[in-house]
Amino acid sequence: MDMAKGLLRGLAGAAVVSATLLALAGCQDDDGKTGANGAKDGRNPVIAPGKPGERARTLSPEQAARERPDDTPNAADQTYVRGMIEHHRQALTMSALAPDRASAEAVKGLAERIAAAQKPEIGAMERWLARYPAPGGAGATGGAGGTGGTGGHDHGAMPGMATEQQLKELADAKGADFDRLFLKLMTAHHEGALKMAGQALAGGNNVAVEEMATEVVATQTAEIHRMRALG
Repeated sequence: MDMAKGLLRGLAGAAVVSATLLALAGCQDDDGKTGANGAKDGRNPVIAPGKPGERARTLSPEQAARERPDDTPNAADQTYVRGMIEHHRQALTMSALAPDRASAEAVKGLAERIAAAQKPEIGAMERWLARYPAPGGAGATGGAGGTGGTGGHDHGAMPGMATEQQLKELADAKGADFDRLFLKLMTAHHEGALKMAGQALAGGNNVAVEEMATEVVATQTAEIHRMRALG
């Protein structure tokens, strides 16, 4: 719980990026004339919001392009996306066991929600990797079919990942025993995801990765609360 709260408190600093540049259809004064810095050649000016207490600035398209923050992915972004794909895949593997083995409807419903949330997130991360392949082609995510969770990565390096033995025990369990083990393993799994997201928010540079990590923190923190209540 303290870890999740700490990550959320740190989000405000980690998620701040340079002020968004808002392109307007035009920049005119109340009398309909083009503003002092407005474009007179038919091009729209760009408004850059100022810091708290400061006025917004009107920039030319060229100035806006120069001041746009560089969000080129770095090693932390690449590590997070590749690792989180594998992390999510294992969560799907675990969740797929629930319909036939869980006894509590609440556990079945939780597993269904986890799968519904993480499948699209895997797709988004895979599209990101296609757009930003790692230098040297080190972008493989392993696991044919996208749900195996047993690709070529070192799971020991990713916090919260269940061991092969733990996965076997989960697959062999049924009823209340399955419910208890599923909640235990999935809570640890989610806590590991929060750590990975925190590392990405602290060390990454890409806005899209920041947004994905922020979503993971929000979604999985809420699910941790649910699982602790069920357990």
